[in-house]
Amino acid sequence: MRSLAVVAALAATSALHVADVRAEGDRDAVEWLERIYSASERLSYRGTFVYQHDDEVETSRVTRVVDSSGVRERLEALDGTPREIIRVNDELKCYLPATMTVKVERGMGTKPFPFRRADMPIITQQYDIRKGMVERTAGRDCQAIILVPKDNLRYGHKLCADVESGLLVTAKTFNDRGKMVERFSFTQLAIGGSIDNELLRSRYASEGGGWRVEDHAAAAVDLEEFGWTINELPAGFRRVTTLRRDAGNGHSVGQIVVSDGLAAVSVFIEPLGVRAQPPQLGISRQGAVNIYSRELDEHLVTAVGEVPAESVRRIAGAVARRTPR
Repeated sequence: MRSLAVVAALAATSALHVADVRAEGDRDAVEWLERIYSASERLSYRGTFVYQHDDEVETSRVTRVVDSSGVRERLEALDGTPREIIRVNDELKCYLPATMTVKVERGMGTKPFPFRRADMPIITQQYDIRKGMVERTAGRDCQAIILVPKDNLRYGHKLCADVESGLLVTAKTFNDRGKMVERFSFTQLAIGGSIDNELLRSRYASEGGGWRVEDHAAAAVDLEEFGWTINELPAGFRRVTTLRRDAGNGHSVGQIVVSDGLAAVSVFIEPLGVRAQPPQLGISRQGAVNIYSRELDEHLVTAVGEVPAESVRRIAGAVARRTPR
């Protein structure tokens, strides 16, 4: 089951610009994409949404406030295993009451939920983008935008944005056979207005001690200084950032984030000796998320992203070990 942390993870890419758009209809569709990204950054809202992948359906509640102090969010699972995510600007706390664990991440930026910013010129090179019909979701008229990949290294998408605000209210992801592999959709949504701060407070933080804290602070670094690099990437993908993350017990994990402007893939590099269980090598999948792991120089290299299996395999395969600087 994909956790809420996947929804809230991965850093932003770069600022929006419109370029290389020829047809008038395409230009209009790209402008709608810009509205989606702008709305996801600047709007406050609260609502209930459904996330579906394979035969599993999860329902969650989200509250987001953007004001002079920055961004605050609260995500809570309404079914399945209890879990909650609290975000204050670039700090994220994930409460897992079943194990009395709090996972803390810092330094990953303030990615808007549910979509991150995108580099529009790169997107227009990798996807054919067009407007669809005006549809209706959660009692709101929404404009459909369809993104068709130009190769088999990325998924297709159908997005639907609230006509009044531009906020994304539905997103569907399709594989190369046209089968839907993931669906996100609001079932109830209120945009703007006064939002009670109590709705942003954790229901678990006030329960006192006993929580085991796992702090996974991230800091930008040049991994080539530690001997790691990434060679030729699949067409359209480029390196966005490199990080070192605290994995606890005195160990750290390297992370390389690559993106095609829309889809993002994280590559994690960790020593094999620190794992309690033998790693699962090769390909695995959770909904639209594909995972590929390989061993390299006594390290485990794992690529994770909402892209086809071939993409994560090739991205993990591009990682190389060299003599540290």
